[in-house]
Amino acid sequence: MKESIARVATLLACALVLTTACQEDKPPAVDTAPLPSVPAPPYLCDHIPEAAAKLMTGVSKPVVVGFLKEWRNGVGYGTCATYQPTGERAQLLYVVLDSWGVRGQIDEYLKDGGKLLPAIVPGGYGAYIKDPDQETRVAALIVKGKARLSVELVRGVKGRDNAADLVALMKLIAPRLLADTDTPSPSPSRKKGN
Repeated sequence: MKESIARVATLLACALVLTTACQEDKPPAVDTAPLPSVPAPPYLCDHIPEAAAKLMTGVSKPVVVGFLKEWRNGVGYGTCATYQPTGERAQLLYVVLDSWGVRGQIDEYLKDGGKLLPAIVPGGYGAYIKDPDQETRVAALIVKGKARLSVELVRGVKGRDNAADLVALMKLIAPRLLADTDTPSPSPSRKKGN
């Protein structure tokens, strides 16, 4: 009798271990909800909606370094970097606002296989490009006059449309960060007959 109780206990323990092991092998469910269409607090670096960053990176409380100053009266600058809070401190999202904008930078993105961004900022010209070697890495750039807003999703979430996420983030932050830039960028050149 003691042997059969011991066997049953051993079988139950093995079943519990196997059940737990099988449950741990399942990858966590990916949140495929779209990014918010309207920016709302709380913000990272005063301009990046935390809810959007969480969906894009899968990290709810990243380490945040930097600041972004809105473009006002010819001045706008800053960087904002987010990092994974534990382990290797891997960079997740990197945003740069500066006055080094040149339309040719967008043309380079396009030559390298990038795609034009939709019209996000009046007078702005932008593109985004996926990293062919890293499936969740995407970069986007908008130039308006000398103003340049660059955003790189260094480590996105597998299973999400990382390019769509980056375009949506640009729609959330670019209008405010580039609101009062000096001059518009030249529009893309058109071939004769178009």
